[in-house]
Amino acid sequence: MRKILFIVALWVAAAVSAQEFQCRVTINSDQIEGSNKQVFETLKTSIEEYVNQNKWTNLQFMEHEKIDCQMLIVVKSVEDNLYTCEMTLQSRRPVYGSSYTTPLMNFQDKNFNFTYQEYDQIVYQQNQFTTNLTAMLAYYCYLMLGYDFDSFQRLGGTPFYEVCEDIVNACQTASMGGTEQKGWLAFDSNRNRYALVNNLMDEAFKPFRQYFYEYHRMGLDIMADNVANGRARIADGINVLKEANRARPATFVINTFLDAKADELVSIFQQGTSAEKQKVYDLLMDIDPTRQNTYDKINQ
Repeated sequence: MRKILFIVALWVAAAVSAQEFQCRVTINSDQIEGSNKQVFETLKTSIEEYVNQNKWTNLQFMEHEKIDCQMLIVVKSVEDNLYTCEMTLQSRRPVYGSSYTTPLMNFQDKNFNFTYQEYDQIVYQQNQFTTNLTAMLAYYCYLMLGYDFDSFQRLGGTPFYEVCEDIVNACQTASMGGTEQKGWLAFDSNRNRYALVNNLMDEAFKPFRQYFYEYHRMGLDIMADNVANGRARIADGINVLKEANRARPATFVINTFLDAKADELVSIFQQGTSAEKQKVYDLLMDIDPTRQNTYDKINQ
């Protein structure tokens, strides 16, 4: 009952002004012919206001606690007010005792499609599907909250992922065209919005989510005081990536983690011991061989 009440509180809170996010939106409309680009400026402003001014939780966020994120929307086509787009979302959080911010998400949605007319109101109504754009933005806000809270507390993001599941379920049954439904359906792709939250809520991936916490709180956040100990904690638990990948080969949540963390892992272990370098390099090459050029830098 407590969990249900908390989820309801999250949805109800969405109508109140707050400051959980500091989101910057860029809209690339270079592929769209025509000189009137004002609609894209209006859309950009509306999305930023929607993300940054809504209250997404019943918690109080200090200015320095806001989730720093950016959204790049590439418009591929516009026809009869249907926008066919790709969207890249990045979020990060500060590392304790340093000026460094660590990436939490680096996610590309190739089916960020929605119907929009200039000056349409982007308004989120809890427990009710309004438009695909509002639903997708709400999904990603709660997803970012989930990743952020998972990095500070073991499985702390679960209530937010549960809201993501509710949004997915609502969109799967909503009345909208096939282009807009892409990304929500289970059979559509194993790398879409449905697949990601399904992975995150799968019992098989609890060890990965616990490692996500340890990576950030027991690894990165102690490096200001002891770099070697923080690096060792990250290396000690990294086998969980391989175990999760074997349980669900080419799983989306592991790919998403490495999309965000590949360069950071290289930077961390370039200064590691020989044993740490070899262990981490071998594991990353086993589960993510397409990034060999990146991982080779560990041993340079």
